[in-house]
Amino acid sequence: MTARFAVAVLTAALFSTPVLAQKAINKKFEDNAVRREARPSVDSLTAEMLYEFLLAEIASQRDQRDVAAEAYAALARETQDPRIAQRGVEVALASRDPLLAIKATKLWLELEPGSATAQQTLIALLITTEKISEATPYIKNLLTAQPAIAGRIFMQLSGLTAKSSDKQAVLKLMEDLSVNHKDLAEARFATAQAARAAQQPALALSESKAALALHPEWELAVLLHGEVLAQSAPSQAIQFYRDFLVKQPKAREVRTTLARLLAGEKDYVGARKEFEALLTASPETAEYHLALGILSVEMKDYGAAEKYLTRALDLNFRDPDLIRTYLGQINEDQRHFDQAIKWYRQVDSGETYFASQVRVASLMAKQGDITGGVKYLKTIRTTNAEQQDMVVIAHAQILRDAKQYDSALDQLAQGLATNPDSAELLYDRAMTAEKMNKLDLLEADLRRIIVLKPDYAQAYNALGYTLADRNIRLPEALQLIERAYQLDPDDAAILDSLGWVHYRLGNLDKGLAFLRQALSSRPDPEIAAHLAEVLYARGEQAEAKTISEKALRENPGNEALLLMVKKLDIK
Repeated sequence: MTARFAVAVLTAALFSTPVLAQKAINKKFEDNAVRREARPSVDSLTAEMLYEFLLAEIASQRDQRDVAAEAYAALARETQDPRIAQRGVEVALASRDPLLAIKATKLWLELEPGSATAQQTLIALLITTEKISEATPYIKNLLTAQPAIAGRIFMQLSGLTAKSSDKQAVLKLMEDLSVNHKDLAEARFATAQAARAAQQPALALSESKAALALHPEWELAVLLHGEVLAQSAPSQAIQFYRDFLVKQPKAREVRTTLARLLAGEKDYVGARKEFEALLTASPETAEYHLALGILSVEMKDYGAAEKYLTRALDLNFRDPDLIRTYLGQINEDQRHFDQAIKWYRQVDSGETYFASQVRVASLMAKQGDITGGVKYLKTIRTTNAEQQDMVVIAHAQILRDAKQYDSALDQLAQGLATNPDSAELLYDRAMTAEKMNKLDLLEADLRRIIVLKPDYAQAYNALGYTLADRNIRLPEALQLIERAYQLDPDDAAILDSLGWVHYRLGNLDKGLAFLRQALSSRPDPEIAAHLAEVLYARGEQAEAKTISEKALRENPGNEALLLMVKKLDIK
């Protein structure tokens, strides 16, 4: 039996009981919640209409939705029934063809001009297909027809337009629509959001402020105003949030945003205080325990960090391997290597798996089990060439730490035989060559990286620093480091190199400025050693001693610090 003949048989069977068939169709219309005025009666539905309806339904069920949508459109025009047009819209939407859906919705709206649902559907389709100017008159009509829900309409528009690529068009739309709704908080809020997306912070601030004047306790507007403030004046945003929380201490989202902003500004004490308040209100929230654990790690309050993180683990935080990684890091920082290995070993999946397992191998070697560490590296699952290179680098690092430089060089050579253009392997071999004073190999590898990756800032920096540290080819060293600085002006290692090369060139003031900046960015013992040496050269022995003593307390046994103290005879 052909499909066409089967449809004919089914149609004939239905036609033999026309009242039942027509009742079923009318029931489907009613289930779609369309308007009930002026629609064909049961008696006016002809056999041909029923036949066309069934064809459309069968096409829809067979996922031939474009065919079904066109069939419904033809039937809707013939019957002038908006219920059929709405069914056509449903099918067109299911087909994921926005142009077909727009066409079907326009027909529905033509047949039922007063349908708010039809208007809202068309507006949504036009906005999501970037036809914002075409959507504008429909939105204005909807706002005029439905003044009681104007606020809800503005909020829905704000959400719909959030993903639009034409941010300026969205802003123009919101400004145009809000002209007659200046006393509506949602209209001002939607305009503020559009202004922020269009990178007009002054307008975003004034509109969010206006929204708050109309609705002072509206948390969404508070969050938006604070976020815009934070872009240029974080301290003002912090104070703004704090002032609001005095009046509304239970505003959870505002407090969470404040805590994150404080953490971003490195005010870990302030951030921890806010998260503690959140935890008091919701003691079983794993995310708050995790946040407090991470903040405690940053503050080196390891006891508190372990308490919070293990509690987050007990509360079934969604990513337990992330917590185990942090617990491993805490124990490693405290030189509790056995405990660190225990936690790292428990990381068996996720984004932190690979790095955690490399740390296991490294710590095994650090405890003297070099053979075991190397063997463990071979058990780590790798998913790409980059991770395979990192295993080679980790192996070489273990050998370097054991001062087995020749073996480390051989290991890296084997990796480069497989992946000769790996910038990471070339860089690591250059660093190994530096330890062996093989400057020709170091320079060749670093210059090869520069050819392969002209924006690889660390290659320029490493070559420049090596020259500066050996007090040779200083003008060339400065040029190389300045190029690295252009590529990555915030990197502490590059700032350190820039300070060091200026010191070597006799530019003590410049050198001191860059080294201070480097140390404030990252409290690294080698940077501290360089800064102390420059201060000593400038005759500021007291500060040099203070810095070196503090660095030694935090990094006992660091070679660079010990050499500097011995060299300058700092006591």
